[in-house]
Amino acid sequence: MSTNSIDAKMLASMFLAGAYNLKSNKEWINELNVFPVPDGDTGTNMTMTITSAVREVAGLGDSFDMTTICKAISSGSLRGARGNSGVILSQLLRGFCKGIREYSNPDIPIIADAMDKGVETAYKAVMKPKEGTILTVAKGLAQKGRELADGGETDLDHFLDEVIKYGDEVLASTPELLPVLKQAGVVDSGGQGLMQVLKGAQEGLRGRHIDPAMVLEEEEQAEEEDKAPERDQDAGVNKELKYGYSTDFVILQDKSMKLWNPKTEKDFKAFLSSIGDSILCIGSEDSVRVHVNTNDPGLAVEKALMYGELRNIRIANLRIGEQEGPVTAEETKSVSSDGTTSEPAQTDQKQRKEVAFIAVCAGSGLEDIFRGLGVDCIISGGQTMNPSTEDVLKAVNSVNADTVFVLPNNKNIIMAANQAAAMTEDKKVIVIPTKTIPQGITAVINYMPEVGVDANRENMMQEIGKVASAEITYAVRDTTLDNVTIHEGDIMGIGDSGILAVGRDRDETTLETLRKMVNDSTSLISIYYGADITEDDAGKFEDMVRRNFPACDVELQSGNQPIYYYILSAEE
Repeated sequence: MSTNSIDAKMLASMFLAGAYNLKSNKEWINELNVFPVPDGDTGTNMTMTITSAVREVAGLGDSFDMTTICKAISSGSLRGARGNSGVILSQLLRGFCKGIREYSNPDIPIIADAMDKGVETAYKAVMKPKEGTILTVAKGLAQKGRELADGGETDLDHFLDEVIKYGDEVLASTPELLPVLKQAGVVDSGGQGLMQVLKGAQEGLRGRHIDPAMVLEEEEQAEEEDKAPERDQDAGVNKELKYGYSTDFVILQDKSMKLWNPKTEKDFKAFLSSIGDSILCIGSEDSVRVHVNTNDPGLAVEKALMYGELRNIRIANLRIGEQEGPVTAEETKSVSSDGTTSEPAQTDQKQRKEVAFIAVCAGSGLEDIFRGLGVDCIISGGQTMNPSTEDVLKAVNSVNADTVFVLPNNKNIIMAANQAAAMTEDKKVIVIPTKTIPQGITAVINYMPEVGVDANRENMMQEIGKVASAEITYAVRDTTLDNVTIHEGDIMGIGDSGILAVGRDRDETTLETLRKMVNDSTSLISIYYGADITEDDAGKFEDMVRRNFPACDVELQSGNQPIYYYILSAEE
């Protein structure tokens, strides 16, 4: 029997099956990373993005309509978006849901319109759209959907068959559009992730039932294992926190009473400020998501009940790192930024600052460097774990300032930071698009308190453009990149625009990388050594650099970063 439309229940089944199929293929998608570095994360980012939406869908229970589930998918993916691929996926879902949410039983023409809306929304979110990526695949899917709808197709299963077939063809063509994919011998990983979502959705249409727990439990367990060592290391620090309980919940507003408005929001935030810090309130048409660190979660919950019913109540003990009550592993992640660890400064809520800084980095040494430069809040993350939009929102809300500068320090975090900035209403959030740690350090150093915000933004943008950066790591597979043959286990020097050096010896390859970075105008070389480099080895390498570049000042600092043996910068 053919199906020519879907209802809310069917959309939920298709969405959950799509999310599960993406999760099941996560590691395979990670391996499609163009750079053969040990941190391929497209599959992880897309999975964690869609998992956030799955959590929202699971919270709806069994009673919901099309509008409600579309809002859950849209808002959940938007807040949970990680990495460029995750942000684009969230925008595709947002646009699609916007296109069907007003229809109780959307048919193929409406679904085709919604696919067009999803593509339009995603392209608008990217400053410089690049073909050969997930955007190209999404556009191809929508074009085929429009062709079938205009041709009178009425069977939804056959519609998806044809759309998926064409999507695979577009995906296979991505290496012809992006030479870097062709050299690496892979298709676009984000596009592959999108295809897995669609293929899973078709399985849901055909009757495959996926319980939300099948998506959430294994993913949360994996995230817990990834972060366990970091929690153990920080256990002693957590005992010194001013507020001991991370508290999260969602307020479902009583539509008949219309209690939530700008005044009540202001009053509620003031109350939360009186009992805690790190406050976050994200409101939509019928719900408000709340986070606060406090010593009395009960007070927050009791006050919130004045505004509506509550769901998804999550409480975690920050001092001992153990959950109180029936809290899942993922709920603990709301404390440690859903897989990263946000460490806001203990800002006095009564003393509002004009300007605050937030920086993203991984490694205790790098965190200390940024704090020493006056950064107010560190989001722990980067190459190995891209923070989500909500992680950035929490950090922004943890600092008491009129203007907040955000330093992503990674090109794969900039879109999530921009998305968080667009969602912030009570502060001016300025994202300085720093793509590397050295650029972030340069931006902070060049901040001038005596001039205005706009002048500082312009000055920081100019200064980060003068920094040459590189990272030294190892290859996890054989490939060809930038016309350079790379073998598994090779040491690579990756610069701002691609591969600078490849070799078998770590120090010699790092020196060769510096030779490609340093020019006649270079006056300073900075070296940040990672967790896998001993202090003695770092000191010996510093001596080598001084001998090879006698005209430059050389600074050596412990970054303690994972994955990368050295992070380098060369400045005028």
